[in-house]
Amino acid sequence: MAGRTTVALLVAALASAAVAPALAAPTSVAAEPSAAPAGATDGAATPNETVAADQHPHVVAAYPDPVRSGDAGEFAVLSVPPGANLSRYDLSDGHRSASLGTATGAAIDRRRIAVSAEPAVARNLTDRPVVGVDALSLANDGGRLEVVRNGSLVDAAVYRETTEGSVVRWNGTATTWRPLGATDREPVSARNGEVRAFVLPDASGVPLDVLAGADDRLLLAGYTLTSARVVDALVRARERGATVRVLVEGEPVGGRTAREADALDRLAEAGVEVQAVGGAGARYDYHHAKYAVVDDRAVVLTENWKPAGTGGNSSRGWGAVTEQEQIVEGLAETFRADAGWRDARPWESFRRGRSFERGEPAFGDYPSRVDPERVPVDRTTLLVALDNAQPRLIERLDGADESIDVIQVTLGGWDAPLVRTLRRAAARDVEVCVLLSGAWYAREENRQTAERLREWADRRDAPLSVRLAEPGDRFEKIHAKGAVVDDRHVVLGSLNWNEAAATSNREVVLVLSGERVAGYYGGVFDADWRGGSTGLPVGVLAALGGLLALAGLVVWRVEFVGEEPVGVGP
Repeated sequence: MAGRTTVALLVAALASAAVAPALAAPTSVAAEPSAAPAGATDGAATPNETVAADQHPHVVAAYPDPVRSGDAGEFAVLSVPPGANLSRYDLSDGHRSASLGTATGAAIDRRRIAVSAEPAVARNLTDRPVVGVDALSLANDGGRLEVVRNGSLVDAAVYRETTEGSVVRWNGTATTWRPLGATDREPVSARNGEVRAFVLPDASGVPLDVLAGADDRLLLAGYTLTSARVVDALVRARERGATVRVLVEGEPVGGRTAREADALDRLAEAGVEVQAVGGAGARYDYHHAKYAVVDDRAVVLTENWKPAGTGGNSSRGWGAVTEQEQIVEGLAETFRADAGWRDARPWESFRRGRSFERGEPAFGDYPSRVDPERVPVDRTTLLVALDNAQPRLIERLDGADESIDVIQVTLGGWDAPLVRTLRRAAARDVEVCVLLSGAWYAREENRQTAERLREWADRRDAPLSVRLAEPGDRFEKIHAKGAVVDDRHVVLGSLNWNEAAATSNREVVLVLSGERVAGYYGGVFDADWRGGSTGLPVGVLAALGGLLALAGLVVWRVEFVGEEPVGVGP
């Protein structure tokens, strides 16, 4: 969408000088759809009776390396056909066998059971019925679990070296590792409706207005929370009788500031339930999601709940408010799943014995050029990491036909899946534009990223351009994490497009589909793109100027907006 004009300049010596359906309920650590048919049973089968392979219990998951001394509480999870007579089966860890005859009654009715030699400990680690057995020891350097019936092997599951605190799951012969307690849900979608689209710093009043309207419930999830205006809104909602809960990251990068500690103290003293996520057994590296559920609507943001973000004092951010029931309840389910796990601790206990860093809030003042707007959507999809966000975004980008405009603080490494996807798109002639932050802390990294992508595009004559934002008086820095695809689909949320964020953090993303909503955010992208710079160091630009004086044979393309060259691209 960003209008670009290119002109070829011949330069002789330049070559040598060129330098992130319906709601599926949160699953337990072992939840997988059962492959066993509903009516399958071997009931009172005789020892010589033949039993179909899909009527046997089979291993679907295991927790071999708990974050506990001596690996206390390790367990395996079996999928059991209804009515199966487990007295005929043994479970072997490759060295010793344990009879499953004690697994009867209610346990079998649940279809999935956990088997452990330490059931009292394991019951605190899974919501599956736990069956105690005399012998079961899962090796940390890899192992094999076998289900044996009347002396004959009926199922085997092999895993390699373990990941501490993670569950291994089997889908056929494929294995995946996920942190204990991590959710594993499908995307949530809602058709038709409208959203209130807005950007920051222009419309900082929108998220605050949403919070101020709480009557029954207010669930606020964030990475950090320092905004006094947000705290005021939460306290007032609590005073009106609303249920108010707050969930933040326990160990943000750089440490927690004294200002944030004071804000969380004030909330806790007002009766707000404040929890911090982190510590031993944490399922995610960072709780990085940024959203709020307020009665029957929700707001999803790219920004933190602090003056620089939702306060409108610094960052370019994107946000959207929705009343689509499936999306609102999907976010509420995400909040409950994250606040209900044991790594979410009450703030009062989490803060004890901790010191806090000095921090200064942002005080910028920026004009409001982009008004919020209610726009129709054909579909809204809720994605969360690490459950489903990255593969679904890759699928969306791989389906692009014409254009992909991306705005990010930084991009991931060269081989990060989303970065590879952008190169694939450009290679098939989809016009890709990437706008990165020009802030001091990201400038050098982003210059190098821009140069490498630009050189790749030049070699292939691919339509991929990269700029570093030069915000002028519109905002201080890029903090948005979004994209506009084919002038039809908008991506916005907390996900930075790097591998660690997509596979280790809790992140929340909306995909908004429709021409009007894409036009809104696309227009903002275009304006920010036109203010972008090449990302080339000043010295390189000076050298380029000298080389232009020399007639040459190497093609270099320079982009123009108006009469001034503001970017160098393919």
